[in-house]
Amino acid sequence: MAHHHQNDPDLVRELIMDPGVWVVVGLSTNTQRVAHRISKWLHVELGKPIIPVHPKAETVHGAQGYASLDDIPDQDIKVIDCFVSSEHVGAVVDDAIRNKDRLQIDAIWMQLGVVDEAAAERARAVGLDVVMDTCPKIEWPRVRSEGMAR
Repeated sequence: MAHHHQNDPDLVRELIMDPGVWVVVGLSTNTQRVAHRISKWLHVELGKPIIPVHPKAETVHGAQGYASLDDIPDQDIKVIDCFVSSEHVGAVVDDAIRNKDRLQIDAIWMQLGVVDEAAAERARAVGLDVVMDTCPKIEWPRVRSEGMAR
């Protein structure tokens, strides 16, 4: 039986409600990609500042893109949102760990279908929060209804 990763609902809510910057890894100008749709939702509906990271370093939703996390200028990043396959996410997590202090990164968010327990452990070991195998847009209705119930 496959182990189903359990995300902390309080962490999920905190990350979604926080106004901080989300770096969207795997975001290009390709409108067919899920990353494009979800990042637009984060940016337009939730008002989050986003930073696209993609080898092409394209400007997306009016936000300057970078080829890698290493290229992002020093600033405070809330979440590294990973729209990459499970076999590639470990490298992104390692980049995030390397840039954690410089970019003040708080959390790694692995999108729906993206699972790498070893990478998650490496991230947690240096104090990064981790959300895995879900999408902020999927979590949003629950987060919003909880917010209204408080």
